[in-house]
Amino acid sequence: MRAVVQRVLSASVTVDDEVVGELDRPGLLVYLGVTHADGHAEVAWMARKIRELRILRDEESAADVGAPALVVSQFTLYGDARKGRRPSWTAAAPGPLSEPVYDAVCAELERLGTPVERGVFGAMMQVRSVNDGPFTVLLERPPETSDTK
Repeated sequence: MRAVVQRVLSASVTVDDEVVGELDRPGLLVYLGVTHADGHAEVAWMARKIRELRILRDEESAADVGAPALVVSQFTLYGDARKGRRPSWTAAAPGPLSEPVYDAVCAELERLGTPVERGVFGAMMQVRSVNDGPFTVLLERPPETSDTK
């Protein structure tokens, strides 16, 4: 699982000219990519990491200040452009596998106490944001396997 996390002053997601998710105060804009083997361990790790990451002003976390998160699914985080000019998407989990994982990350953030706004899974979205800093970090949690912990 991969996430690009941005500290924002505000952010919104629009689908078909309708705002479907919006942060009207400082928080985190999270682009979330899911790969084939992501499961419960990756969901728990990513939600906790996003919530506790100390990237807000004064080195505080969303958990410290109750900041919201706008979470947007983005399979393109698993694009591989090492060869040729057209990215390969084979590392990105297909929708039927990735949508429940995306939903689980959002639900886990909410369970932990983070207010969550969402994009629309699989939709063509327009994302607007005012990045604060700018401040952007990449989080990655490789899937757990039986022989690695």
